[in-house]
Amino acid sequence: MHHANHFYGHADVMAAYAGYKERPFIWGYLQHGWNILDGFAFGTAFAPGMPKFVWSDSVRRRGHAMGLRNYSVIGSVWLYLLKVYPELASMTDDAEGTIFYPFHGWEGQNVLGDHGRIVASIKEHETGPVTVCLYWNEYENPAIRKVYTKAGFRVITHGYRGLHWRKTDAKFLAKQLAELRKHKRVASNRLSSAVLYGASIGMQPGVYGDPMVLENEHPSFGGQARIKRLWPEMDQPFVPLDVAREFTDTELGVKHLAHPAEIREMFLWNKP
Repeated sequence: MHHANHFYGHADVMAAYAGYKERPFIWGYLQHGWNILDGFAFGTAFAPGMPKFVWSDSVRRRGHAMGLRNYSVIGSVWLYLLKVYPELASMTDDAEGTIFYPFHGWEGQNVLGDHGRIVASIKEHETGPVTVCLYWNEYENPAIRKVYTKAGFRVITHGYRGLHWRKTDAKFLAKQLAELRKHKRVASNRLSSAVLYGASIGMQPGVYGDPMVLENEHPSFGGQARIKRLWPEMDQPFVPLDVAREFTDTELGVKHLAHPAEIREMFLWNKP
């Protein structure tokens, strides 16, 4: 079904959780990242009657307020990943330093901002070793990589999320989990999926620095102003762990995880 279901290897994770060696198509739309609107990218053309599988009840409520229906709240794919790879679900004993995720663009929109200002913010707040994880399109820009390597940071990418069913790295999330658990802190210049993922495995989260601007960002999402207004407690360099876990558990949908048999039923994977 919809190609975004396969972003970051999400369909593969759900298939593994449900007991499949090969990835069937998901009958419906699967939320692929933390979302402050209806759970999906702006302009997603929903086929009438098709189910929408989202992380949290807050997403479902916002979707309903917009006139959308056929929601099922199942929790985030990340939480299912932790079930598939339980040996990776906690930090290593030698975890150290911070992994920082600069806000990124994608194939259709670039990020506008000064990476040098991000470096300055990182140096202001971090004392241990720093890994900077860039999305693939920023990573492939030598000038951007150089800004961070010149600052003495280790620079990596988790891979390519995929687009239109092509070049998807099915191990993207597993790679991200393996990297996160090597660090004690996770931070970004915007509240994002990566910050939630890190907090979910006990990392100290932080949000600080120039949030940058997404080229031609649609105003329906409300931008950074809306995020700061709704969740001011998450907009600080060192978010208290109890505050972070309460927010993360709600937004990732910890209470809504489904059994493998339920996933098979909802995704129509039981059909011959």
